[in-house]
Amino acid sequence: MLTISNLTYKIGNRTILDDCGVTVMDGWKVGVVGVNGAGKSTLFKLIAGEIQADGGTVAMNAQQRLGMVRQDIPETDTPLIDLVLAANEEMADLWKATETESDPNKIADIYQRLSDMDAYSAPAKASRLLTGLGFKEHELQEPFSSFSGGWRMRVALAAALFVEPEILLLDEPTNHLDLEAIMWLESYLASYPHTLLIISHDREVLNKCIDHVVHVDKQTLALYTGNYDTFERERLASLGLQQKMFEKQQAQRAHMQQFVDRFKAQATKARQAQSRVKALERMDLVDAVIADRAVRFVFPNPAKIASPMISIDNADVGYTEGIPVLRQLHENIDRDDRIALLGANGNGKSTLMKLIAGKLDVMNGEVRRSKKLRIGYFSQHQTEELNVDSTPYEEMQDLMRKKIPDVKESVVRAKLGAFGFSRDLADNRIASLSGGEKARLLFAFMSFDAPHLLLLDEPTNHLDIDAREALVQALNAYEGAIVIVSHDPNMVERVADRLWLVKDGACIHFDGDLEDYRKFTTQARREERKKEKKKKDRNTKAPAPAHKKNTDETEKKITKLEQEKKNMEEIMSAPKFYEGDSQKITEAQNKYNRILKDLEIHETAWIEAQSG
Repeated sequence: MLTISNLTYKIGNRTILDDCGVTVMDGWKVGVVGVNGAGKSTLFKLIAGEIQADGGTVAMNAQQRLGMVRQDIPETDTPLIDLVLAANEEMADLWKATETESDPNKIADIYQRLSDMDAYSAPAKASRLLTGLGFKEHELQEPFSSFSGGWRMRVALAAALFVEPEILLLDEPTNHLDLEAIMWLESYLASYPHTLLIISHDREVLNKCIDHVVHVDKQTLALYTGNYDTFERERLASLGLQQKMFEKQQAQRAHMQQFVDRFKAQATKARQAQSRVKALERMDLVDAVIADRAVRFVFPNPAKIASPMISIDNADVGYTEGIPVLRQLHENIDRDDRIALLGANGNGKSTLMKLIAGKLDVMNGEVRRSKKLRIGYFSQHQTEELNVDSTPYEEMQDLMRKKIPDVKESVVRAKLGAFGFSRDLADNRIASLSGGEKARLLFAFMSFDAPHLLLLDEPTNHLDIDAREALVQALNAYEGAIVIVSHDPNMVERVADRLWLVKDGACIHFDGDLEDYRKFTTQARREERKKEKKKKDRNTKAPAPAHKKNTDETEKKITKLEQEKKNMEEIMSAPKFYEGDSQKITEAQNKYNRILKDLEIHETAWIEAQSG
């Protein structure tokens, strides 16, 4: 059990958390949510003991281990799988002890402890974690130093999951993952056997992984039961009641103030007036429901042009002469298309986006664009190219003057206002803007001239949940075409109506929805593991008929479990599920976790059977 009591933390004169508390029971899976800057990561650092509170306590069972994703893995040539195995320090020390210990009794105790820890299956578990997070089987023996920052964070995440601490803290674990890895992580975290606290702006991840919410807001912590959607409904209902109470209280204040103003100068009424002044001072004001939700985004609608706006004919595209990343592309984009590009990182999604945007030329083939076509292009890397010494207003004015030399100040500010930039914010230096504000600024830049096509390459990386919701609504109101690459399943499902799969140097149309794609990626991973296993032993004898029969039975069991998993997800995602009997809710969650565990066991058995 994790108990936070009277917790206070300040940075200078600014109070981040003020005399707040919450209790997290063993086995709970808790989403920690709140707007950017509310104090979520600070709370994690206080729990982990990385920083010291100004008041209050954080207490947990001394026998329980607390784990976080390491941000500081040093440069090393250690193979990935060995780095993950070493994360369990007790297990690693025990294995070392087996090489040096000479006392037979102690050796027996060591091996018994290793057996209790299931140490013999540890390499297989580490392998499943790394491949689940997107690494290929042959990459597991490659040195850590050969991978880039995003992939290194996946190794750090795998290491934290491998240890399986009794209390696991995950701060934005999906930030460096592609959609395929996120889908795997959702299932893994839903069946995590201990207490989990996760900070995430990914609504879909929260809905599938958590059963409680801690809301960090206005320096306090509030606990809710249920997934993220349940929290939103309860919070909105609470805010509605809060607004009514505020309005009633304001009416009372106005009436009392009116009495004070009217009679404070009359001697006969002075005492009553004075008592009302004191009452006004003592009145415990209920805060108004301030519109602290994300500002609304508004993408201007373009004039209509003929379809197709872009035609790609038998095109090869890449960065190195003679070595295309994508081959023989043949696609059209019409004026009302809503397309999401799927595929693991490194398969060429961003390359295809750059080709469509005209930022990359074809090696072979042809790309034809309408002469009237205007494209708005957003890339997650563009924030690094902003002039941090300038202001949003100055940058937007310079951009607009290229097309309208005498553009008026009011027009420039209106364009910025459509993406939540007040006069004050628009006149601040870009260096002082948050990551989310910089992303909104790029949305304003890319769309000021009403483009016919929006190209969005990971647009949600710096947006909180409310800002993501605002972006979804803005995109659905926009009347032009959209091509999007996003690791946010909620955004893909709600914005796109066509899915293109970029894989193995090609782009193919995926016939199905994201749920179908989940099944497709699961099956593809099974096949990939099967091939990798076979490569390790070319001389494996063909399985006997009984072996084949066992494999068929395992496949049938996997199919059955996948259907049971889908059925439970439908039940648990029902709007009123978390409003029912708490015992039935717990039973349903336990059943769902058992299904996930059984599914993992049978999938592992299937892979091992295939490898002989």
